[in-house]
Amino acid sequence: MHNISVIGAGTMGNGIAHVFAMTGYPVALIDIAQDALDRGLATIAKNLDRMVAKGTIGEADKAATLARISLHTDLASGVSQADLVVEAATENMALKLDIFSRMDAEAPAHAILASNTSSISITKIAAATKRPSQVIGMHFMNPVPVMKLVEVIRGYATSNETCSAIMELSGKLGKTPVEVNDYPGFVANRILMPMINEAIYALFEGVAGVEEIDTVMKLGMAHPMGPLQLADFIGLDVCLAILKVLHEGFGNPKYAPCPLLVNMVTAGRLGAKSGEGFYVYTPGSKELVISGSFRK
Repeated sequence: MHNISVIGAGTMGNGIAHVFAMTGYPVALIDIAQDALDRGLATIAKNLDRMVAKGTIGEADKAATLARISLHTDLASGVSQADLVVEAATENMALKLDIFSRMDAEAPAHAILASNTSSISITKIAAATKRPSQVIGMHFMNPVPVMKLVEVIRGYATSNETCSAIMELSGKLGKTPVEVNDYPGFVANRILMPMINEAIYALFEGVAGVEEIDTVMKLGMAHPMGPLQLADFIGLDVCLAILKVLHEGFGNPKYAPCPLLVNMVTAGRLGAKSGEGFYVYTPGSKELVISGSFRK
């Protein structure tokens, strides 16, 4: 496997492109908007600058990594030489099905098609292609350059050869791959999202405040980040979308999203990316300030 294509230049997409390029792979980074590509490349450069400042890599490594990344607004040209295409678009079923149908039509016949989806069925995505045995989930964790885990999700038709190739490739990236089967939420989000949802319910029902809930989980359970802060970091809209997938997929009321979460997303309070969620986020500041809606 030599040439890598990544579809989507957002937080996950540029992180995935970063790790592949830094490992030595030529990467075609694809997005419909040139400004999104420019922002993605700027983020990669900024993250590489941090690594240079820490002495993890040298200036020559940074330059070589950036030189391996090409930018494309046309999907067909971006995947034409790919051995692996990783889709990292928005967590939307219709969008992913459309992208995979187009990837299948344009990528070489031997190419593996992977999705970075955090919850959507790989089996359903694979059904939009004529190569379901070569479709797999490759769920990286955020921030991609730092986090070691890759959830490798086998769809119903994913072949042993495809799975073995992606497990091996993930190891070459310095990641720890874990093979899981294709059920709603896989493993990571099937466990994580109900915990986050329960934390929101605890706030909604007045059991404790934002800071208290996060402190209990940080100090009592040794979590590096409290569940409400983590929800802000992931994006409350993303949390809601995953909970809906779990709720619809299993038909179990325990996965029903908390009404407070639904209302916050409806109001546009999506967490760090919108500037406010359970906390307020000021550009350039790392101080955590509880949102006025939740102050006592």
